[in-house]
Amino acid sequence: MEKTEIIEKLTSVFQEVFSDNCLVLNDEMTANDVEKWDSLTHMLMISTVEEQFGVKFKLKELNKLKKVGDIVEILHDKLSA
Repeated sequence: MEKTEIIEKLTSVFQEVFSDNCLVLNDEMTANDVEKWDSLTHMLMISTVEEQFGVKFKLKELNKLKKVGDIVEILHDKLSA
C-alpha cells in the first residue's frame, strides 16, 4: 500500500475517532495538535487503525509513535512486507 493511500485511510480513521470531519493529517501532527486526542482516544485510535488496516502493533512500535508520520511509516513497513 502506498503512503498516500495509507494517509487517506488514516485520515478517515482519525476523523471518525476524534469526531472531526475537517481534520487533515500531516506527518508532524501530534496529540497536542488535536483537541480531543487524550490517552483514552489514543487507545481507541490505535485499536481502530489495527482493525481498519488488518495489522497488530507490537509494544516497541507503539512506544515509537510520537507523531502521525511515525504511524504512517510503521503501517507502510507492515503493509509492504
